[in-house]
Amino acid sequence: MAIRLPGITNAKNILRRSNSFAKKAASSFVDVPKGHLAIYVGESQKKRFVVPVSFLNHSSFQELLGKAEEEFGFDHPMGGLTIPCSEDIFIHLTSRLHELL
Repeated sequence: MAIRLPGITNAKNILRRSNSFAKKAASSFVDVPKGHLAIYVGESQKKRFVVPVSFLNHSSFQELLGKAEEEFGFDHPMGGLTIPCSEDIFIHLTSRLHELL
């Protein structure tokens, strides 16, 4: 069974609507290189990852964004984008995406 997700325009809308996140990100994530995004991942203990924004274009990453929106809306507890999945799943996904780049 496949999960259908809205296209990249939905991801852009999510980030646009989270304008307060962007302002916080600019001030608190000064160590995030241009073209990258800080993301917190984990089910109980959250770990911070920095990933290229180009990942937003991939459907598998958009699926994770959809889960984050369902669980947290636009109020992320860590002050940054939080994705509710295990670190192992996230690392596996990002490793595959790095290979595609």
